[in-house]
Amino acid sequence: MVWYPVLGVSIFWLGLVAAIILYAVMRKWYPMMYLISICLYIFTVGYVIDVFDLTKNFILLILAFSAAMMIFVGWYLSRGKVAPVKKIR
Repeated sequence: MVWYPVLGVSIFWLGLVAAIILYAVMRKWYPMMYLISICLYIFTVGYVIDVFDLTKNFILLILAFSAAMMIFVGWYLSRGKVAPVKKIR
């Protein structure tokens, strides 16, 4: 299919411009990282759909699987380490 290169290049440029604007306004890295991860997700899903020439059901299956995987990874990375509780005597 023809739409994947257009999608990839447009997502790249839109993400780059938005990341520069976010960093200029906020001076923080984490909004840029969120934006980069979203652009990478869209790029990867578009690549898989285009390369494997998937039908509607397989596209929905891949989107559901990747959403569940991202939810698990986000939960795993956000739980952090819990400090041990000191007992007061």
